Amino acid sequence: MSTLNADNLTLESARKVLRRFICLDQTTAELAPDRVQVRQALLLVANHSDYQIFGICADSTDQANAALKDYLNALGYEQRPEVSPQEGAVYVKFNPRTGRCHADSYTGNHRGVLVSCQSAYDEDVNETFGHLPLDLWS
Repeated sequence: MSTLNADNLTLESARKVLRRFICLDQTTAELAPDRVQVRQALLLVANHSDYQIFGICADSTDQANAALKDYLNALGYEQRPEVSPQEGAVYVKFNPRTGRCHADSYTGNHRGVLVSCQSAYDEDVNETFGHLPLDLWS
């Protein structure tokens, strides 16, 4: 685990914190000591992008909807789309810029939130991070 302090993260160190989650099966227990640092890192990289697109892999529509609302709230979005009900595990994609929210059944093993940072300029953040914990903001 990283020994960086969440209060003094740079943009590059924030990216390193978030890259630990790229396509890995992480549990909340593994994240617990660094939860504040991960939140701060995500806020920092989000601040260096124009907007974010969210992808959520969850066990249920309710779990996906709760995670989406938590992430949107934490990152300052006012939209609160409702995820269309699906049977069993679900993948949800939400683009705040277009307002489009798509849900479909999901057969993969990953669970968590993908946050894709979108920027008009190369020097800002254009990168996808995750699968971040569904309950990161709880």
